[in-house]
Amino acid sequence: MNAARPVSVKLDPEIKARIDLLAQARQRSTHWMMREAIQQYVEREEKQEAYRQAGMQAWNDYQATGQHVTMEEADDWLAKLEAGDDVEPPECHV
Repeated sequence: MNAARPVSVKLDPEIKARIDLLAQARQRSTHWMMREAIQQYVEREEKQEAYRQAGMQAWNDYQATGQHVTMEEADDWLAKLEAGDDVEPPECHV
């Protein structure tokens, strides 16, 4: 595992003061607060990017094959899931 390396970040005084107040209220260091904020941001953005990539892959697959389900088929399936039925997703078709 690589050792953590220091990085400089320029913050507006207002944001720095807000971090200081939160750190004090949570009995944490400002360093911990900033690391936590960056970690949460990166994890959220990675999930969003993975979702975007999956959407693009689904669109590319549809364009290549024409395989799809209709909105009505998807709605019926989701309604059954919401009702507690353990049902398989509808079959894709052209």
